[in-house]
Amino acid sequence: MPLNETLLALSVVVMFSMPVAWMRLFGKSGLFCWTAIATILANIEVLVLVRAFGMEQTLGNVLFASTFLTTDIISEVYGREAANRAVNIGVASSAAFIIVSQSWLMYTPSAGDWAFPSVRAIFSNTPRLVLASLVVYAASQKLDVALYHMWWRLTARKTGDKERFLWLRNNGSTLISQLINAALFNLGAFWGVYDARTLASICVSTYVIYVFTSLLDTPFVYLARRVGARAGE
Repeated sequence: MPLNETLLALSVVVMFSMPVAWMRLFGKSGLFCWTAIATILANIEVLVLVRAFGMEQTLGNVLFASTFLTTDIISEVYGREAANRAVNIGVASSAAFIIVSQSWLMYTPSAGDWAFPSVRAIFSNTPRLVLASLVVYAASQKLDVALYHMWWRLTARKTGDKERFLWLRNNGSTLISQLINAALFNLGAFWGVYDARTLASICVSTYVIYVFTSLLDTPFVYLARRVGARAGE
């Protein structure tokens, strides 16, 4: 398998394991922390454009997907109110990242500085990316939480068992919310940056990745529920 494909496959395993590991170590607070960390890092990583699995795509997709996994875990183990709080933490983290990263660009570097040109090249486009991310993240994540609990109520009412059909509420919420996320974020962040063909390729590849990651994250939600049950959460 080529390097990019290998790295992306490994990143799915590592990034989806992180929320479960942080939950095991730190409980609900660990999931809140992972939401903040993944949101900030994804907003940086999304600047990198790579070609893998026959598609042009930005990095950051797996990290963004891990935030949806995290809200689904929180919904499953801690409830809707806690999941919405995690979304609010993600939004606040993005807002703080905009303020701090843009403050760096206001300084005048010294004659011996070597890092500022690279920092400016990376973060000069940050406001647009992060503002697009912030708005779309808030909308799609709130939708994800609402859909998760809608599917949960529906299956519980039909079966009389709240434990069953975890796979349905996990995927039924994420696949819909990720469609909104993929289309609106990429259009908001990259319109005018890439040509229409590249932008369309990025939108399609982003959602294809989200479809696969949504299906792949289901075992991690089951694992997190078991971890939460053992911890008495």
